[in-house]
Amino acid sequence: MQYHTPSSFSEAVTISKSADGLVKYLAGGTDVLVQLKIGNNSPDHLIDIKKIPGVKEIALREDGGWTIGAAVSGVQLTNHKKLSREWPGLVEGMELVGSAQIQSRATLVGNLCNGSPAADSVPGMIAAGATVSVVSSSGTAEIRVEDIPVGPGLTNLRTGEIITAVNLPKRNKHEGDAYLRFIPRTEMDIAVVGCAVNLSLENDVISSAKVVLGAVGPKVEVATPAAQCLLGEKLDENILSIFSDKCSELAKPISDKRGSEEFRKEVIGVIAKRAAKKAYDRALGNK
Repeated sequence: MQYHTPSSFSEAVTISKSADGLVKYLAGGTDVLVQLKIGNNSPDHLIDIKKIPGVKEIALREDGGWTIGAAVSGVQLTNHKKLSREWPGLVEGMELVGSAQIQSRATLVGNLCNGSPAADSVPGMIAAGATVSVVSSSGTAEIRVEDIPVGPGLTNLRTGEIITAVNLPKRNKHEGDAYLRFIPRTEMDIAVVGCAVNLSLENDVISSAKVVLGAVGPKVEVATPAAQCLLGEKLDENILSIFSDKCSELAKPISDKRGSEEFRKEVIGVIAKRAAKKAYDRALGNK
């Protein structure tokens, strides 16, 4: 295996395009290093991006949105008070990835590129309307987070395409987001189901909504029909019940040792209902 430490993303792209065999990137390394240790999909070339300027920075843009570098850790997100206040649902999703030790290294971009349908940070990014900046030999493109995963362990990224940052839109006043999951243990487990909800309100009425389900299909599921049933409504028990049933209906999970299909479909309705209530309360200003 050849280990590379480029000083720029253009250099990293050049290395990737000219490399023979399997290429992987190292930012936090919480997935890649484990794979190396067990000999699973060991790369021929490992490109460490941590020395590239800006990859560990969180920046507030002039348009009011945020740019989060590819190597920003979960701890950095948690400790950034303004970002955590504006996008609590996104941050709390990343906070659920692993232990305190993992949090010191794990990144949003790594969690996304791992391609797991149970990734805890990905539903929150999609619900937020986040995009990623992708650099290649053709230049830089901005791609929606929801367009990156295609299946377990698979993404739409091609050889020589590298995510440099996650971009969040400006957070408006009467908006709120939340992410919740169900796991068999109290912590340090993979989501059996997960749900992120992002809501905008006008006079306490839901004017826009995005709902994303995790671990209920081969990739995270943007639950548009469930979001639509919230529009034009104040969140009450009747609407929440309809919303919960819709999320259960949209879920297409598998049965495995961690939960049956029937169990997951029932639990995702419960979790989605709680996440919607939490997001609505936050949009009302009840943090």
